[in-house]
Amino acid sequence: MQAIYSGVEDYQAHLVIAGFGKDSSFAVTHKLTYTFKKPNRIRVDFEFPHPGMTIIYPDQDNKAMIRLSKRFPSFALHLDPGSSLLEISPGQHIHQTDLGLLIRNISHSLTDMFLGELDVDEYQNAMNIRVLSDNPFRKGAPTRYVFTIDKRIWLPVAVEEFTPDGILKRRVLYENLTINRGVQDAVFDVW
Repeated sequence: MQAIYSGVEDYQAHLVIAGFGKDSSFAVTHKLTYTFKKPNRIRVDFEFPHPGMTIIYPDQDNKAMIRLSKRFPSFALHLDPGSSLLEISPGQHIHQTDLGLLIRNISHSLTDMFLGELDVDEYQNAMNIRVLSDNPFRKGAPTRYVFTIDKRIWLPVAVEEFTPDGILKRRVLYENLTINRGVQDAVFDVW
């Protein structure tokens, strides 16, 4: 995966991020278009629950710029990327969301953060890697992961996080992942 990702200059995906409560009951979902360009330019366009909200990282001051609504394009917030308001999941922030970091974290989950119980299932077009490892964003928090790898492009297309007891906490699906689209720098320009 790391070799494949080294040839990726940019990508875009429709992300569906679902969070779950203590008993795996559905808690919240986010739907968004995620655009990334190397080395680390990110644009997030929310569809739900905040339609019209856009996050650009980094802005000219190395902060995350948030436009809350298309109706007020000149009004924007500029936040430190480590702000708790920009957490994607506990301890993981907007600038820690790209596929390259996910691929590195999969590797760490299988090596230096490995806590056991590795299982790999292969299907015609996908591979699921199940592993218990330390959480890279919250050290000392054992997490069961299921990483789904699309064998046609050899990149991750889904991540599920469970408690050590098997309670689902979060699911991230990368739908319609397209790589090397030729994303222009203007996509990340401040309005």
